[in-house]
Amino acid sequence: MKQIPRDRITNPRITELMPDEIFVFGSNIQGMHCGGAARIACRWGAIMGQGVGLQGQTYAIPTMSGSVASIAPHVDEFIIFAKANPDLRFLVTEIGCGIAGYIPEDIAPLFRGAVEIENICLPERFWEVILKDS
Repeated sequence: MKQIPRDRITNPRITELMPDEIFVFGSNIQGMHCGGAARIACRWGAIMGQGVGLQGQTYAIPTMSGSVASIAPHVDEFIIFAKANPDLRFLVTEIGCGIAGYIPEDIAPLFRGAVEIENICLPERFWEVILKDS
């Protein structure tokens, strides 16, 4: 197994953001940010009624749509966005692993494309899953 890049692990308890940091959270497609990380995201600009994409210092990825397959295109879109914005640092939370009911083994593989993108930080449990078979 490859080593987890320590400088790219998202802190599990984010309480403040630097000006160039973006809080990446799981949302529902309706953008009702009422619980979990989505509720926390409201302090950094998450917009009620907007369930996808950049909002203030946050980026929403819908995770309540019914299946991991329905989450995958949104993760792919996020990775493309992050790669196109190297001046920003994206702090991905354990999206889908709270209210949505998934586990890291379900969601982490969706982020394999983020491994080589230096400005994306992932939760330690996501790194463990992604790098386990490397």
